[in-house]
Amino acid sequence: MSEKKSTVSEHLIELRSRLLRSMIFLIFAFIICYIFSDKIYNFLVDPYAQAVKGDGQNRRLIFTALHETFLTYLKLAFFSAFFFSFPLILNQIWKFIAPGLYKDEKLALLPFLVATPILFLLGGMLVYYLIMPLAIDFFLSFETASTNGSLPIQLEAKVNEYLSLIMRLIIAFGISFQLPVLLTLLGKVGFITSEYLKTRRKYVIIIIFSLAAVLTPPDPITQIGLALPLLLLYEISIYTVRFVEKK
Repeated sequence: MSEKKSTVSEHLIELRSRLLRSMIFLIFAFIICYIFSDKIYNFLVDPYAQAVKGDGQNRRLIFTALHETFLTYLKLAFFSAFFFSFPLILNQIWKFIAPGLYKDEKLALLPFLVATPILFLLGGMLVYYLIMPLAIDFFLSFETASTNGSLPIQLEAKVNEYLSLIMRLIIAFGISFQLPVLLTLLGKVGFITSEYLKTRRKYVIIIIFSLAAVLTPPDPITQIGLALPLLLLYEISIYTVRFVEKK
């Protein structure tokens, strides 16, 4: 009994150590990201700057409260810190669970650990290089010039709202792109089968489009931009689960 208590105590101490290291990684990354928050800001604003370049209007991002920009930089630094420290946190999770696994179990789980940050990065890149430029062009298309004495409709984007939007989309796409990892793990433990995924495809299509409508702004560009890659990843998951079943 005492040996069992000792083992549990050792695991709790190890868990606390890994959590503490993860927090240190996150705090250190937060400080570094806050120092370079202006450069991160310029990077995230670049899709908007490129979309409005050369339209002949004096574009700008505005803030309407004294503390708004400061809080936005804090939010930006935390988001960036989580993004950059995510692989290190995953590494700490792996080091905690790895000693309790057999060699073949380690080899089986290692590809999932590698695929998770890669898929998250791919989701973020899709938002930055494709979804945001298309969405900005879509929203700017509703601007109107003044005609016959009517007032023009022109975008005056708030810095907080713009950065919140792009960060929310990056997180939503990054997490959603973990679908193959989740489904393949469920297939590996026998919870689902490839045949089960095939027969539930029509329900999954409805769920994915509903999820895209909740996670993205109410426009067709971002909703379809999230739904179509998820449908593709779901089809890929069917083949990865089938591969796991064969092995």
